Amino acid sequence: MRGHQRLFDDREDAGRQLGERLKSLRGQDVVVLGLPRGGVPVAFEVAKALNAPLDVLVVRKLGVPFQPELAFGAIGEGGVRVINQDVAREVRLSEADIAAVEAKERAEVARRSERFRQRRERISLAGRTALIIDDGVATGATAKAACEVARAQGASRVILAVPIGGGDIFARFSSYADEVICMHTPAFFFAVGQGYRNFTETSDAEVAALLDRAREGFSEPPAGVAADDPPLRDEEVRVSAGPVMVAGHLTVPERPLGIVVFAHGSGSSRHSARNRYVAEVLNDAGIATLLFDLLTPEEELNRANVFDIELLARRLVDVTAWLATQRETVGLRIGYFGASTGAGAALAAAADPRVNVSAVVSRGGRPDLAGWALTKVQAPTLLIVGGRDDVVLGLNRQAKSMMPGVCKLTVVPGATHLFEEPGTLEQVAVLARRWFIEHLSQVAATAQSQ
Repeated sequence: MRGHQRLFDDREDAGRQLGERLKSLRGQDVVVLGLPRGGVPVAFEVAKALNAPLDVLVVRKLGVPFQPELAFGAIGEGGVRVINQDVAREVRLSEADIAAVEAKERAEVARRSERFRQRRERISLAGRTALIIDDGVATGATAKAACEVARAQGASRVILAVPIGGGDIFARFSSYADEVICMHTPAFFFAVGQGYRNFTETSDAEVAALLDRAREGFSEPPAGVAADDPPLRDEEVRVSAGPVMVAGHLTVPERPLGIVVFAHGSGSSRHSARNRYVAEVLNDAGIATLLFDLLTPEEELNRANVFDIELLARRLVDVTAWLATQRETVGLRIGYFGASTGAGAALAAAADPRVNVSAVVSRGGRPDLAGWALTKVQAPTLLIVGGRDDVVLGLNRQAKSMMPGVCKLTVVPGATHLFEEPGTLEQVAVLARRWFIEHLSQVAATAQSQ
């Protein structure tokens, strides 16, 4: 988060630090097991530090058939399965539904195992210590399945080691692992990525390459690989919004796919830790972001302004117009990300004919506040609501029925209105990233073909 010190530069840095923490295991009969994909770069550095063999444990989450982002369990190698019965009951999955998803994912487990290992045999765990590594633990379903897989494969001892996790990680895994090592347990833990400056996705090809390097004695990658490009622009800005100037923070990475403008909820600001986290996930995916204060400090003194959706929507329209005057953002496709009351403003602005918005994402939003403007929203819209946010969930369902364009409602199980529960905000960020990449890219492809 901006304004907060990140614990790790990237997964490699986290692995080096974790390897130092685990140096007492050097010389023991240990197999280091990375959880694909993000855990493998961490595990590579740990295995290198311990001079231990490196392998992967392939685990797949089981997604609800009509809402695949929502997981109801996970499976792993060796026939291990972990089912979240609460989620399965909530979405009313039958045994046949569960079996169908499991069969499909078991085929994927086999495919990935083959791709990662490239026909090499899995390293035997019989009678050995299985050191399971991930880049962090949020919900824990995948890591729990991995611990059970290692046991089923004959490991005499199972250790789970991660750079970052919630404070309850030790209690949650006490019956799964013989020892749990977590370097950092922030008091306010909402997502694994909050501990990393660079948290870009790891590809299948990168996993296979790291396993190859480990088999070849941890050889160095080819020379000449360029470092991460610095952002074109990452600074505080003053934005003209009608008769006033509002403060914002603009981040533009190299070769941006598009730009997402954030509209925060009541009582919040551009400094919102949750929105900044989501913005950084988007930045890492090559999407520019603008977080700005919807009101001036003087206007915030009047509480009625916070719920003046018409005023807030005008501010969004004005800020969108301002972006067209900036050299780094002119011509970029626009997305809106709205939280709480800000979602109502984002949807009302998206309906304004003066702007061309390519996608909208709402987090715990109040789309109902946009009123009849909802009937004019054509931009593809993703409504993300916590499973325990009953009132807002009902309002989002009603809003979805009013919108003529593509609209998807995704429920994050166990989350309340602010998505404060471990791992829930991380799910929001992943969902938002996918939505913006998918729909901004579709717009780009359409424009290029015309």
